[in-house]
Amino acid sequence: MIPLVPGLALITGASSGIGEALARALPPDRPLLLTGRDPARLEALRAELATGSRPVEIVVADLAAPAGPQAVIEALGERPLALLVNNAGLGAWGPFLASDPAREAEMVAVNCLAPVVLTRALLPRLIESAGQGKGRSGLILVASTAAFQPLPNFATYAATKAFDRFLGEALSQELAGQPVAVLTLCPGATRTRFFERARLPGLRSHVMDADRVARLALGALGRRTLLVPGLLNRLASQLVGLVPRPLARPAIRLVMRQMLKKETP
Repeated sequence: MIPLVPGLALITGASSGIGEALARALPPDRPLLLTGRDPARLEALRAELATGSRPVEIVVADLAAPAGPQAVIEALGERPLALLVNNAGLGAWGPFLASDPAREAEMVAVNCLAPVVLTRALLPRLIESAGQGKGRSGLILVASTAAFQPLPNFATYAATKAFDRFLGEALSQELAGQPVAVLTLCPGATRTRFFERARLPGLRSHVMDADRVARLALGALGRRTLLVPGLLNRLASQLVGLVPRPLARPAIRLVMRQMLKKETP
């Protein structure tokens, strides 16, 4: 990882999965501000990582609610910020017309609106912090390999992750002259609680460990602007872009339909 300026690392969705792994993977002297919706898991992580003189703070916030991002911003206050990780994400598997409308709206709020609100509010802080110290600050937006193609039966999730990917890649260009390293992270299937929450069938092969994804992400920060961890994931994401859409869409639809059949008793 490139040297980051002094300041807090703020990680959303830190109570499990990649967010939790990123908190563990950061250097042990980096102050942390961890947010999520599970107070017990956040407190356990705080107790684990708050060793010696390292401060670790937690903020229980629901980023699907309008007040959620603002609570995180207020918790940071005026303190220097060295790293912002927009990791929190929601998914729901199944036909769009059979989905819970409230859940669909939550996905858009957490996966799209919250990163925009937090990044727009805190990006000036990242730039300011980098200007006051030697090194750079960092911004990580966690998208997904789902961001590279439309996915029937996973439609809203894939669309929101495409939003995150485009946002991150655009910001990496806009901020090319600023002391802020921007990384868009597009993990494939990762061993997290996401499968359970999204009720996603199959995909148990080629699942990466969250700790490995976190290490690769931190190692890529400042050296790359887009990271797809795992050789098979990278190949798949590149091949999708090479196949003409009229041919790719029916194939993707067939795969997703077969996955849905596996879930149906």
